[in-house]
Amino acid sequence: MAMQTSKKLNWLEKHLPEGLLVDAAWLQANGFSTALRSQYVAAGWLEQPARGVYRRPRGELDWQQVVISLQTILEASLVVGGKTALDLQGFAHYLPKRTTEIHLYGPKAPPSWLKKLPLKIRFNYHNSQKLFLEPSAKMSHSLDIERAKAAADTGSGGLFTIEPWGQWSWPLTQSSPERAILEALDELPDRESFEKMDKLMEGLTGLRPRRLQKLLTDCRNVKVKRLFLFFADRHKHAWLKHLDKTKVDLGKGKRMVAKGGRLNHTYQITVPDSFHAV
Repeated sequence: MAMQTSKKLNWLEKHLPEGLLVDAAWLQANGFSTALRSQYVAAGWLEQPARGVYRRPRGELDWQQVVISLQTILEASLVVGGKTALDLQGFAHYLPKRTTEIHLYGPKAPPSWLKKLPLKIRFNYHNSQKLFLEPSAKMSHSLDIERAKAAADTGSGGLFTIEPWGQWSWPLTQSSPERAILEALDELPDRESFEKMDKLMEGLTGLRPRRLQKLLTDCRNVKVKRLFLFFADRHKHAWLKHLDKTKVDLGKGKRMVAKGGRLNHTYQITVPDSFHAV
């Protein structure tokens, strides 16, 4: 019995790094019964931050550990995107420094236990297929940073960047700035303001035109594409002249984005009076 327990613990140490999370289904599938899980929790070999969620103890739980666990061990097709990705890459320095929400994008919602974790932030899930039908990069389910980078590089246009995080340089998969700004613009007007998006766009001086062209061509959301080009024109970024707008489907008809705003005739969207060119 002791030998079997030692063998199980050795397996767990190899496949579950300290601090990362797994759920009961993962443990059950790998031979850890309900009784065995309870025994490990009682002995301090596992801790249970929420019902049905386990990890090998290591300091306080943070959101990066949660997301990395989802992306690697639990193999969820979720990436950090939108304003969160822009902030992590240094493009949202004007926003409040205290992180209160993490924006996750993917074709399938994360597990419900995310809301039950003892964290002072909340996870906001967005269905990525509302913007892009197909995933833009191959997700890597490896905790090895080099393998994760190689997998991301094989994606269409390299649309996801990989940033090492933590003592072991675990891979945290996130949207590139070119994709993240399109995700953020989708929050207008209900959950984000024109003023904040304008500031974000102002700082995006180094976007890559080829990647932008691919994303704008693939994007399914007419409102987002019109808003992006409206802000790009407003700030006259150097990369704008390298985009072929004729290859971007901007749809037909007017779109009311700002209630009570004025119509921008170029992109047929309503914008606040303060953003209307004289």
